[in-house]
Amino acid sequence: MNQLNVLGKKLELCCSNPVTGAYRDGYCNTGINDFGTHTVCAIVTNKFLQFSKSNGNDLTTPNPYYSFKGLKEGDKWCLCVSRWVEAHRAGCAPNLHLEATNIKTLDYVSLENLLEYKACIKP
Repeated sequence: MNQLNVLGKKLELCCSNPVTGAYRDGYCNTGINDFGTHTVCAIVTNKFLQFSKSNGNDLTTPNPYYSFKGLKEGDKWCLCVSRWVEAHRAGCAPNLHLEATNIKTLDYVSLENLLEYKACIKP
């Protein structure tokens, strides 16, 4: 899809195991069919996963229908930007892989705010 990240460069892969993204291509690409704006590449934590579950989005329970094994702490996942903002306000936002976080995220969150959550990603 040739989309950009929040740093203005080519969007990098978020995760291929588990396969993430609104289009299940491993990237936090977005478009007209991405109703949740899944643009934030997060490294999930147990604290965040519990927060998400308590707010109606259980990301830990496997769902074989969607070939979803469930997430565990340390997994990368393309989150809905609105869920990340909610978690940030609640004090449990996970760190981010900014090179894999879509530039569309900047429509909702400032780069300065995102930089506070920048994770060190080893190549």
